Amino acid sequence: MFVTCLDLEGVLVPEIWIAFAQESGIPELKRTTRDEPDYNKLMNWRLGILKEHGLGLKEIQAVIAKIDPLPGAREFLDALRSETQAIILSDTFEQFAKPLMEKLGWPTIFCNSLEVAPSGEITGFKMRCDHSKLTTVKALQSAGFDTIAAGDSFNDLEMIRASKAGFLFRSPDRIKADNPDLPAFESYDEMLSAIRKAIAG
Repeated sequence: MFVTCLDLEGVLVPEIWIAFAQESGIPELKRTTRDEPDYNKLMNWRLGILKEHGLGLKEIQAVIAKIDPLPGAREFLDALRSETQAIILSDTFEQFAKPLMEKLGWPTIFCNSLEVAPSGEITGFKMRCDHSKLTTVKALQSAGFDTIAAGDSFNDLEMIRASKAGFLFRSPDRIKADNPDLPAFESYDEMLSAIRKAIAG
């Protein structure tokens, strides 16, 4: 039995931090896991910038409320889930994900959580586990599932390479160039077709 594991941002929805950078006028916050492989370093850097500008969870959630799934993402996910199990594995946070999950039809998501002060300041973050995407894929495999994985960023490569089939989706040229053996797709139709072929064997 197969489970398809999908990244969220850049694959199904726009990058939250890029949207917030544009809305807040803080261009430094456009930096994402496409640019920085070390997620802890990236998040601590982001929290420092938020603190510097006096911004907190409320301001980010207001931007997220205006974000819609990428064109075709909901239809792709609906088609995929009608044929096989699918889980979203994301390094985002529960406090960010809920409105996006509603717009995607409430798929299952495994993500992380923020530590938030009563004032709304984001004071820290709690990762679900180390190497959460790879750890989850291995756990699914130990439970008897074959995994298929797709993502766009550095933090997706471990789960993609550990899976029976793995794909890059709308990845930056740098990541595609560094991983020429991984099939890379730009459209949902191409990726759905590749997933179906992997399941069919």
